[in-house]
Amino acid sequence: MTDGASRTWIGRRLTVQSWFYLVLALMMLVVVIGTAVGASLLDRTARVTDELLEQVQPAQTEAYRLQATLVNQETGVRGYAIAADRQFLEPYTQGRRDEARVAARLRSLVADRPALLADLDAVQRGAADWRDTYADPLAASVTPGRPRTIDQHTADRGKVKFDDLRALWTKQDRDLARAVHDGRRNLAHERNVRNAVLTGIVVLFVLTGLTLAILVRLLVTRPLESLREASRQVAGGDFDHVIKGGGPADLAAVAADVEGMRQQIVAELAASRSQRDVLTRQAADLDAQAVELRRSNAELEQFAYVASHDLQEPLRKVASFCQLLEKRYGDQLDQRGLQYIDFAVDGAKRMQVLINDLLTFSRVGRVNDAQVPVGLDQALDKALSNLTVAVEESGAGVDRPDTLPEIVGDPTLLAMLWQNLIGNALKFRDPDRPPHVTITCAVDPDRPDTWLVYVTDNGIGIPPEFAEKVFVIFQRLHSRDAYGGTGIGLALCKKIVEYHGGTIWLDTGRTEGTRFCFTLPFAAVPADASDPRTEKKALT
Repeated sequence: MTDGASRTWIGRRLTVQSWFYLVLALMMLVVVIGTAVGASLLDRTARVTDELLEQVQPAQTEAYRLQATLVNQETGVRGYAIAADRQFLEPYTQGRRDEARVAARLRSLVADRPALLADLDAVQRGAADWRDTYADPLAASVTPGRPRTIDQHTADRGKVKFDDLRALWTKQDRDLARAVHDGRRNLAHERNVRNAVLTGIVVLFVLTGLTLAILVRLLVTRPLESLREASRQVAGGDFDHVIKGGGPADLAAVAADVEGMRQQIVAELAASRSQRDVLTRQAADLDAQAVELRRSNAELEQFAYVASHDLQEPLRKVASFCQLLEKRYGDQLDQRGLQYIDFAVDGAKRMQVLINDLLTFSRVGRVNDAQVPVGLDQALDKALSNLTVAVEESGAGVDRPDTLPEIVGDPTLLAMLWQNLIGNALKFRDPDRPPHVTITCAVDPDRPDTWLVYVTDNGIGIPPEFAEKVFVIFQRLHSRDAYGGTGIGLALCKKIVEYHGGTIWLDTGRTEGTRFCFTLPFAAVPADASDPRTEKKALT
């Protein structure tokens, strides 16, 4: 396997996340190694520095102090021998005490340096020998208060002994100076090594970062750019361009998914083009049907006009002539003949009412298609005005809100809606009590932009199984002898409500009387949408 193939295989085997973790691990490894090496070098530098500053240089200072104590001893014993005054012996005595103290400190500082420790031992032995052979005998030979002259032999012997001692501490000074020099040289060396190693670590860190950046560029960024370029090419309209995967495993999987999506889009595009052709043909057919529908509606309008005028004239003639027939020949007809004439007159009148109701039903939303702001208050007032006689005769009471909302619609149709619902309540009233109608209005809790209106009465009610049937045209639940009408009123209400964008239904949960519910959309967002508008006033 070639290097390029091996690198590609490794790149495809690892995911982007794996590459991220690998890069992070390598960077952390370099940081940890650099930190460990740097800490070791800093420790060595600190150790050499502490050794120089806390041991060697203080030892050199203590050696100077030791030599000063010896000089003080020599000066004191010589002055005492000349002056025979005990106060001159004090420097000698103090010097011996200081020598012991300074030597102890010096010994603790050079305890791990055998050569310097040997120099100290030699100096101490030389000092002890000088005191034993010269200083102490000389001091003992002096009588206090009787000065005398030191003979030349004793002076020369003392000088030789002290010169030997001087030679010993000169060697000690030389060895300490060498130790100081070596410590400074070691310190400079450690600093140079530390700086060189830390510089190398920084360079290695930078090179590692560059190497990893190049690897990420080759194995992650470049495949991503290739995938992005291929995706843009497909998005630009070249749907036949094949998207090839590369790089880490997850990027290759993404590329495969994108290629699968491209193939699906190509298939859906072909299907949509085929569907578009079908829709184009269907649109042409619909246009032709719309033209035919407009023509048919025009004919229907013409038919409605004929039905409302031409067909009603023969009905009026039938009713009129039947009434004339009864008036002129009534005394010649028996009871059955008069009954037949009544049947004919009644059928003509009902046919006329039926034609008018059909005409009204067919014109909803087609004739006088007004869409203006309409207050439901005004529409209700008009309906109640039209029902004044029925309300007074039945002794009905109507409870209504103080204010009703305003919607956009047809004033005539909305008045007709109120009139049919309230008239229905008056017609199907309970024979044992006067009718009572309650109207409430509130915001629909399920649709905050819609009004929900209830029209409730205390009449005979409607069984739940007829909740849908009552809104079907010409459907009657009672015979004509019990309740008059054509059975078109509630169907007309349903058509008016739906024309205004609402729905109407029978509340089957109410067990006493009847409650019709309908919705109407807002004309605009109300100032207080939470106003239930349920305050009522009574009308009788």
